[in-house]
Amino acid sequence: MAEKKVTADELISVIIKGIDEVKGENIQLLDLREIDNTVTDYFIICSGNSNTQVNAISGSVQKAVSKELKDKPWHIEGLVNSEWILMDYVNVVVHVFQKHIRDFYDLESLWGDAKITEINTVS
Repeated sequence: MAEKKVTADELISVIIKGIDEVKGENIQLLDLREIDNTVTDYFIICSGNSNTQVNAISGSVQKAVSKELKDKPWHIEGLVNSEWILMDYVNVVVHVFQKHIRDFYDLESLWGDAKITEINTVS
């Protein structure tokens, strides 16, 4: 039996749920599909208040995606110091930052041509 292909919308939804589970903040979805030569279709960017929370957000996202979609990241970086963890799900890349690191790198401005959606969660 062939595996069901996970859509970007399904993946994004589950990732956001994983971020929200552990109170990730300031979640933004950047749609990069209209920009030439990008490495992915979407960025999801969020913040945590400490390396412990950044690590917890990363773990929660991985657990949610694994459980609900039977998928795992192709690549993960930044787990050592947990200031900026990048999880690459190929067509969706998740960036989990500590606030001061997010402010410093300011990916939202760097990718200013992207369509940016603020994600408001219920919690």
